[in-house]
Amino acid sequence: MQFQLTNDLIETVEQLIANRDGHALRALLHDYHFADIAELLEEIKSKEAAYLIQQLDSELTSDALMELDDDVRKKVLDRLSPIEIAKELEELDTDDAADIVAELDDEIQQEVISKIEDEEHAADILALLTYDENTAGALMAKELVQVKETWTVAGCVREMRRQAENVTRVHSIYVTDMDGKLTGRLSLKDLLTVGEKTKISEVFIPKVDYVTVRTENEEVARIMQKYDLEAIPVVDEAGILVGRITIDDIVDFIKDEADKDYQMAAGISADVEADDSVWQLTRARLPWLVLGLFGGLGSVYIMKGFDDALTRYVELFFFTPLIAAMAGNVGVQSSAIIVQGLANDIVKGSMFNRLVKEIGLALINGLALGLLVIIFGLITSMDQLVSLTIAISMVLVIIVAALVGTFVPIILDKRGIDPAIATGPFITTSNDIFGIFLFFFIAKLILGF
Repeated sequence: MQFQLTNDLIETVEQLIANRDGHALRALLHDYHFADIAELLEEIKSKEAAYLIQQLDSELTSDALMELDDDVRKKVLDRLSPIEIAKELEELDTDDAADIVAELDDEIQQEVISKIEDEEHAADILALLTYDENTAGALMAKELVQVKETWTVAGCVREMRRQAENVTRVHSIYVTDMDGKLTGRLSLKDLLTVGEKTKISEVFIPKVDYVTVRTENEEVARIMQKYDLEAIPVVDEAGILVGRITIDDIVDFIKDEADKDYQMAAGISADVEADDSVWQLTRARLPWLVLGLFGGLGSVYIMKGFDDALTRYVELFFFTPLIAAMAGNVGVQSSAIIVQGLANDIVKGSMFNRLVKEIGLALINGLALGLLVIIFGLITSMDQLVSLTIAISMVLVIIVAALVGTFVPIILDKRGIDPAIATGPFITTSNDIFGIFLFFFIAKLILGF
C-alpha cells in the first residue's frame, strides 16, 4: 500500500516526541521506508526532527537525511552533536557523506570527521572534499568493487565478497593492473562460466567507458546518457581508479540543473523555493524585474521618438503590444530550443548553415503570421497601407527575434556563461525593444511620417 502522510500520523509522532517515548517511536516507524521518514521529518519542527533521528537506527535515518530539503537538513543537523552526525555519516556512502560534511560550518567539520570510527571512511570523505564542485571527483563515491587482472577467478570471488560488504549496489566490477590503473571491466556471466583457476586477464573486457576526476558533471551526464550506463568509473590524472558515479547521482544532478535552469528562465537569479523567506525571494527575483523595468522604459523612450506617427496613425499604437509580444515569444521559443540542444550536445555544425536555417524558418513563420494580419485588416476595414506596414514589420521582427534567440545562447555558452539565462527576461526584454524600434522604423519608411 502506498504510504500517505496523514495529520493523524504527524500528531501521533509529535505526541510521542513530547512524551519522550523513544521506544514507542521505534515501534511505530520501524518498518517505514527512509523516504517516508524524510517526508515526516519535513513536516515537524527541527527540534522534534532531531529527537526522532536520535531515537531511530542510523541505518534508516542516514538515508532519510539525504532525502531532506537542504535548508531543512541544515536546521536538523544544527541540533545534532558532532558524534551523532558522525554516526549518520558512517552509514552513508562517501559521496553522500561528503555532501553533508560540506554543508556543515568549518569549525564543526573537523570535529565531526574526527568522531567517525572508520578511519578509511573518514579519509575518503576528506579526499572527496578536495575536488572542485561540479566535477566528477566531487560527485563520485569511493565505494566500488575492483579486482586485479593477475588474480584467478577463485581469488577474485573471495575478494569481491569482502569488498561488496561496503558497497550498497554492485553495478560493475572493475579490473586494474598491479598499480591500480583501470584496465577494463568484468562480466559476471564470464566470471561464472570459466574455471576457478582462470586468470582474470584472460576473461576481462578491456573496453570500458570512464571519466577523470576533472570531468565536468554535464559531460559525465552526457556520456552516461549516450551509452546507457548505470555506473561509470572515475580515474585520476595517472589513470588510477579512484571511484565511481552511479545513475542515481546523475539523476539528482540533472534534476538540480533542471530546477536551476527553469528558475533562471523565469527570471530568478538564485536557487530559491516557495517556503523561503520574503527577503531571499526578493533578492532572487528583483534583479530581473529591474531589468524588465529598464527595458520597458527603453520602449517608452523609443515610442516617444515616434510621437508623430502615433498622432497621424493611431492604429499603430494599438498594435504595439502585439509586435512586442511576438518578438518576445519568438525569441523565447528559439532560445529554448538552442539551450536544450546545447545541454544535450546536439548543437553542432556550421554557424552559417544554422543562420540560413533560422532565417528560413523565421521567414516562413513571419509570412504566415503577416498574412493573417492582412486578412484581419481586410475583415476590419483597416487602411491597407497600415495593414501592410504591420505585416512587413512583423515579418522582420520575427526574423530578428529568432536570430537573437538563437545566437545569444550560443555566444553565452562559448564564453562559459550558462545559456539558460537567455531563455527568460533577458531575451524577452531585448526583443521587445528591438521589436518596437523595428515596427516604428518600418512604419516610418512605408507611411512616410
